[in-house]
Formats: sequence, structure tokens, C-alpha cells
Amino acid sequence: MTKSRSLGTRGQPEQTRAAILNAAIAEFAREGVAGARTDAIARGAKVNKALLYYYFRNKETLYGAALDSVFAGLTERISAVLDLDLSPREAILGFVGAHFDYIASHPAFPRMVQREMMRVGRRGSPHLKRIVETYLRPTFMRLREVMLAGMARGDIRKLDPMEVMPSLIALNIFHVTSIPMMQLLAPGIDPLSPERVAKRRAAVLDFISAAIFTAPGSPTEARR
Repeated sequence: MTKSRSLGTRGQPEQTRAAILNAAIAEFAREGVAGARTDAIARGAKVNKALLYYYFRNKETLYGAALDSVFAGLTERISAVLDLDLSPREAILGFVGAHFDYIASHPAFPRMVQREMMRVGRRGSPHLKRIVETYLRPTFMRLREVMLAGMARGDIRKLDPMEVMPSLIALNIFHVTSIPMMQLLAPGIDPLSPERVAKRRAAVLDFISAAIFTAPGSPTEARR
């Protein structure tokens, strides 16, 4: 009978690395890279602290890998939609729906990214250029082409994609980052309950449809 190896050893590298990254994302989202503690990450991952330095050279390297994990997962989810044979309208709604679903399922992600943006403003970041070039710019260029195609067809209003894209993303991110405020504004209502999340998702798609499409219409559930 083969003895199973625990995550506290080097015997399960993929599972151990994933556990460390998940614990790191949670810690970095709460504390930021400066305040995060590797002891807390090791406890969260249920591994020996020495394993953190086996898989990742130092805390900054682990932080960069955590950022990559967040953006790689988001890019994969969005690409799955944009790879479909969709009209520009369906592709835009599909993108927004996929983005919404991803961050609603992982509320620590936007908090971590928000902390990274604050860090960049204070003293720069060794990761931002890589994140932009690897994940953000390719997605932006694909969506830009979708918007231009929609404008050429007359389905999308004449808009500057550079102005529209931050607005599409912000509508989703605000739902997660503003949860503490929303709980104070509406006591007794859980913004992360399945009913409220579904209602918010539908409201976002409806708002975007009214804002950028030339013809009115009910936003359908975007294919994923």
C-alpha cells in the first residue's frame, strides 16, 4: 500500500504550489505585500514555512506569482468567451459576464489588485509591466476589435474603446470592493448572497446594453 504524501512535503508539487498561492492571495488581499507575513501564508496553506522558499525564492517572488495566478485565471475565463463565434453585442456582454462571474467567485482578487495599484502609485512595482503586457494589453486589443466591428455594423455607438473599457470593468469591481459600505447602507442585505449577485449581474448587463448599444434590447445570458 502506497503511503500518501502530505502537502507539507515536496511530494505533491502541483497541489502544494496551488495551496501556497491560494493562501498567499488571501494574505496579500488582506494585508498588502508589505504587511503580509510568510508565517500566515504557510499556516493558510498548511505547509512548512521552508516550502514557501523551496517553491518561491522570496516574498516578492511569491507575490508576483500570486498576481500572475489571478490574471491568468481571469484571462482564461475571458478568452473562452471571446474565442466563441459571437456577434459584437454578444461578445461584449459575454466578456462583462465572464469578468463579473470571475471576481464575484473570488472576492479577494480585486482587493489584491487594488492594493497593487496603490503600491504602484507610491513606489512602483516590478510586476506591473509584465501583467500589462502578458494579460491586459492582449485582452484590451481583442475587445477593441470587437467594439470597432460593432461600430462598423451599427450595433455599437461611436465610442472610444479606451474610455469604455475601464467603465465596463469598474462596474463589476465596485460590487466587490464596496461590500462593507453596501452592508452599512442596506443592513440585513447580503451583497454576496446568490440572489443579490444574480440581480447585480443582470443590472450590470442591462446598464451596459443601454449605454453602448444603438438599439434597445434585453441583455441575454451571455454564453460562457
